[in-house]
Amino acid sequence: MTLRNAKPAKRKRQRRRVPAALLAPAVIGLAFLILPLAGLLARAPWTELPARLAEPEMLAALRLSLLTATAATALSLLFGVPIAWLLARGDFPGRSVLRALVTVPLVLPPVVGGVALLLVFGRNGIIGSWLHDRFDITIPFTTAAVVFAMTFVSMPFLVVAVEGALRGADLRFEEAAATLGAGRWTVFTHVTLPMVAPGVLAGAVLCWARALGEFGATITFAGNFPGRTQTMPLAVYLALQTDLEAAIVLSLILLAVSVIVLASLRDRWTATP
Repeated sequence: MTLRNAKPAKRKRQRRRVPAALLAPAVIGLAFLILPLAGLLARAPWTELPARLAEPEMLAALRLSLLTATAATALSLLFGVPIAWLLARGDFPGRSVLRALVTVPLVLPPVVGGVALLLVFGRNGIIGSWLHDRFDITIPFTTAAVVFAMTFVSMPFLVVAVEGALRGADLRFEEAAATLGAGRWTVFTHVTLPMVAPGVLAGAVLCWARALGEFGATITFAGNFPGRTQTMPLAVYLALQTDLEAAIVLSLILLAVSVIVLASLRDRWTATP
């Protein structure tokens, strides 16, 4: 009995052994990814960290980043969940094209996204000129522009996560609710949403984290004005030119947020059937 149990355990250990040909490049790749983070931690002014974090410029950038990232996530939930439902449950011509267009910001250089936003919402843009002429509303280089830029680059993360959750949901529960007389809106709010809530939450967290780290589209569409459009990534960029320690402190905050987000989603990413 003991020998019979020992053989599978031995085979299992052998299957997990890393081939020698893969070990060296794996170690080099890990060093390439981890050493820059270790260097950031090693150079951090830990003794001055509380005082640095209390500086008005840093507090302003942190406050603006948190508020705008949260607002961008709220907009992404408002519009992204219906988009995800349309892509997952809709049956219409051109759905694959629409999915490609929705996910383009995932691979589009953020600076290009900022230029595109300017062409649409700028004073001479397709919508921006109408808003300026009719209502005297100017979006670029305002706090609203920061939210727009963050929403543009981060909403696809939420759409992809929610669409995957909708595709994996069991349709029998929705069909059962419909046969019992529930309307479409009732089925969606009382059956579908509770089933896909973990996917919505994961997508919202990824969306928020991506919005918090947004740089290219923000600096192009909103500019870099302290207290109005200067988020933490922009503050890091500016601090690199004058105050390296301030840049390191802000980078540590963004690093901590990234680690927390990845840790919270670890089970969803590493779960295996």
